[in-house]
Amino acid sequence: MKSHVFVFLQVFGWEGGIQSYAQDLLTAYHSLAAEGELHRGEVFLLRDLPPINFPSQYLNFRCFASRWLPWGRTKLAIALLTHFWGALPDHVFCGHIKLAPLIQWLTEPLGIPYTVFTHGKEVWYPLPEAQKQALLGAAGIWTVSRYSGDLLSEVNQIPREKIQVVSCVVDTDRFSPGEKSQQLVDRYSLAGKQVLLTVARLWSGDIYKGVDVTIRALPAIAAQFPEVKYLVIGRGDDQPRLAALAQELGVSDRVVFAGFVPTADLPDHYRLADAYVMPSQEGFGIVYLEAMACGVPVLAGDSDGSADPLQDGRLGWQVPHRDPEAVARACIEILQGGDVRSQGAWLREEVIKGFSKSVFKARLQKLLNSVN
Repeated sequence: MKSHVFVFLQVFGWEGGIQSYAQDLLTAYHSLAAEGELHRGEVFLLRDLPPINFPSQYLNFRCFASRWLPWGRTKLAIALLTHFWGALPDHVFCGHIKLAPLIQWLTEPLGIPYTVFTHGKEVWYPLPEAQKQALLGAAGIWTVSRYSGDLLSEVNQIPREKIQVVSCVVDTDRFSPGEKSQQLVDRYSLAGKQVLLTVARLWSGDIYKGVDVTIRALPAIAAQFPEVKYLVIGRGDDQPRLAALAQELGVSDRVVFAGFVPTADLPDHYRLADAYVMPSQEGFGIVYLEAMACGVPVLAGDSDGSADPLQDGRLGWQVPHRDPEAVARACIEILQGGDVRSQGAWLREEVIKGFSKSVFKARLQKLLNSVN
């Protein structure tokens, strides 16, 4: 039975798409190991602090967080090398491109094959030579969407056949349809309103999420649906700019900035929505799956990794991501209903068929069995 080592930047000390993906992968690995399909896994975490709230007798976690990052990386490198000398693993899985040069440096002299996980924008541009060489030296590269794989290959001259798509997964038990929480309806003053929703970081470096575009689309949407409101979940330094934009356009009374919402509370917030709207540029966009699993129709950009969760528009609306007029037209169509993509029960069924934990687990088992 093969032994595996996983190395991640950070999995448990931060919330985000990369962290969610890693946790889903480790959950699937734990399940396969419990069924006797896999050997115990070793997990090395550069920026996490103990204790790790992930009980598993099949995964051993080691943390190397340090206030001085170079010292943390040094401790990680020493621990990995010590582990390799004690018992050579069959394969090492590198959770981020930033760690790939270190993994290559440690594994190549020992003849240990490794796979690098990539996610989105971090590999959409020309990479430093050390990172590019680490990808070229890898036994395989996993990425979350066709778009990310194609762009990584094109921009960095990585053979496309080295790259496999391992899509994100959604917890369809947690994210499910349900009644609107009256407490949340009252908190955000949403009674009798049509609700558009976005869940995103509001950082000035992440304006590609498209919250400003949706705000610009609101006047046209409101002309058709006078009771529409836009609920924005997330925090960051770009919120003042977005609030000022809403004020400038005369729609500040329609935009509700909810701030940070813990993951455990997100399903109730999705259930408030009549449409999930994020005309973005995503590596994949797990939020689209979360919304659809709750029976909420979705709008995304038309030139990014969201083509995979939306299945090239079969499950949702795709529009040019910086076009307020296109966003407005699509939102009006969604709110009018009548399109199969607005049917919550059908959306949820399609998400379960393509992106449930059981589907991900089967895919992972097949891939792990195929690696060198």
